[in-house]
Amino acid sequence: MRNYFMGWQCRLRQYAVRQEGGRPGAGMRPGVFLGNHESPLCRVTVLIVRRDSEPITAELRHLCKRTFDPADRYASAIQYLSAAYYQRPERFDDELTALFGHGSKIAAKLVGERWCRLDFEQYSQRFELACRVRALADSEPAFQATYWHNCLFNPAIPGNVSVIGFTPDWTTARADPPPGSMGSGINGIRTVNGVRLD
Repeated sequence: MRNYFMGWQCRLRQYAVRQEGGRPGAGMRPGVFLGNHESPLCRVTVLIVRRDSEPITAELRHLCKRTFDPADRYASAIQYLSAAYYQRPERFDDELTALFGHGSKIAAKLVGERWCRLDFEQYSQRFELACRVRALADSEPAFQATYWHNCLFNPAIPGNVSVIGFTPDWTTARADPPPGSMGSGINGIRTVNGVRLD
């Protein structure tokens, strides 16, 4: 299930940076559910972070700091991420991350609850992931990777932010269609609208 989900995420993100100008698709913005609530608390844009994130973060930081022009930063981000960044799903950590403003009540509520469910859906593929929630310290590599990735796309991000981590419990994760099924989404194929994704 973990490999199935991460492969799907990488293909969605490849398509986003190569064909959609980096705009996050629905499959990168899951609904966040607490307890047995039927309505989502919110939707969040989540990142997948490479296990070897330190050298990549250094490159992202360099791309951010070498120019004050938001358009140049954006173009650099797209060029960097659309190359081979999402080619190897196994290189990404299980913990998903999301950036919130400092003092965010939603972030505080999520951390207080400690668990939530993330519901992902795009291209007729759905995932439901029960996730352990935690606040990342700003010294952690995943915090830094999340911050500098977001800075490339949004130059207005303040220096004081919160980053929340979501670690899925793969033993209870659900997918529709399930692993091993070709389905109608991009898990079973390697193209979207004729665009090759590998």
